[in-house]
Amino acid sequence: MKKNIGSVTALYPTPVAVVGTMINGKPNWVLVAHIGIPAHDRIMVSLAKPHYTNQGVKETKVLSVNIIDEALLKKADYVGCVSGANTDKSKVFDFSIGETGAPMINESKLTMECVVEDVYETKTFENFILEIKHTYAEEEILNDAGKIDYSKFKPVLFEMPGYTYLKTGETIARCRTLGNE
Repeated sequence: MKKNIGSVTALYPTPVAVVGTMINGKPNWVLVAHIGIPAHDRIMVSLAKPHYTNQGVKETKVLSVNIIDEALLKKADYVGCVSGANTDKSKVFDFSIGETGAPMINESKLTMECVVEDVYETKTFENFILEIKHTYAEEEILNDAGKIDYSKFKPVLFEMPGYTYLKTGETIARCRTLGNE
């Protein structure tokens, strides 16, 4: 029998990402795991209102979403532990500036460069609705058709309410194949 556990977000795990934006001429990074997909060409990044990063996103209207694998997890976790208001995080990652002006992590094997289309506010969060302008992927994580192969990439996942990081699992089946058996 199912038990009512209250108003709990049960859509985890989600990919771990580091958002990059410019603040006062320098890149600032923040760890994010509240990411959504409202459309095929749009994503949503949800940041608590007190985050220092929000200031840069609202001012520049651009950001990068850098998906994290296990090799980058220690640095990614660090930028989630300290605030850019008190700590200069600009040198944590080697970066390049994208076509929109957003800083992008060079070591990230998968980066989306985005432009803010809208902001949906709740009591405690600013939810940035983003148009994906460019997606950059290292060739080593692409399949023969040029698509992202997550079995090669293996992004880290975030699970809540345990606040834990998970490894990407194995493929069970291809979508829309089991129902046709």
